[in-house]
Amino acid sequence: MIDHSILHPTATDEDLRAGCAVALKYGTATVCIKPYAVAEASKLLEGSDVQVCTVIGFPHGGSSTAIKVAEARLACSEGATEIDMVVNIGKVIAADWDYVQQEIQAINDETLLHGGILKVIFENDYLTDDLKIRLCEICNEVGVAFVKTSTGYGYVKGSDGKFSAKGATIPDLILMRKHSDPSIQIKAAGGIRTFDEMLAAIETGISRVGATATAAILEEAKARFGGGSDYNPQESADPSGY
Repeated sequence: MIDHSILHPTATDEDLRAGCAVALKYGTATVCIKPYAVAEASKLLEGSDVQVCTVIGFPHGGSSTAIKVAEARLACSEGATEIDMVVNIGKVIAADWDYVQQEIQAINDETLLHGGILKVIFENDYLTDDLKIRLCEICNEVGVAFVKTSTGYGYVKGSDGKFSAKGATIPDLILMRKHSDPSIQIKAAGGIRTFDEMLAAIETGISRVGATATAAILEEAKARFGGGSDYNPQESADPSGY
């Protein structure tokens, strides 16, 4: 149920190799990586059940539709089987729904053409509930595989001048599950760092979690339900906190 995320801006090629090793050790669904790393990750994971997921228009969604489609095409050709695209957030806020739907449709069509699946990232921290609901409706109409809460990097400036991101919240997960077709899965991403937080998200009906704290979450589960733990927090520290 976990997409092991290696998306922090400072992540290096060594972080990629270490992250792929974590994904192999724990048998995650995918590694979720930067587009430049798809070919290398595909080699590192060859012969395993761990799939390669990459991000498109990440993290702000502002690339043109043509560039996003090209990104998806190249990623699939290099071995990605799952594409996580960021909507054009400004177009969503402006309620330019024709643009939003046409873009999601174009990227979904391209991804399906290459045998992949599409997850649509809403970046909920920036959106009202009405906008989130309309995005769910559009994704229903297009028939995407997943809708996803956040990039984990959608920082909002507060009244104190500091930036923060809520990421995946329980109310948002409930809202997205309610307004998405049963055939569409939900991915919770951003801020899920513990086993209990993952369980709470699962209770809302989600089927995938994006996390950098994969080792900590699964070692916590192992320790709680038996089998001991070999987790070393120093070996799995993530500078981003996500």
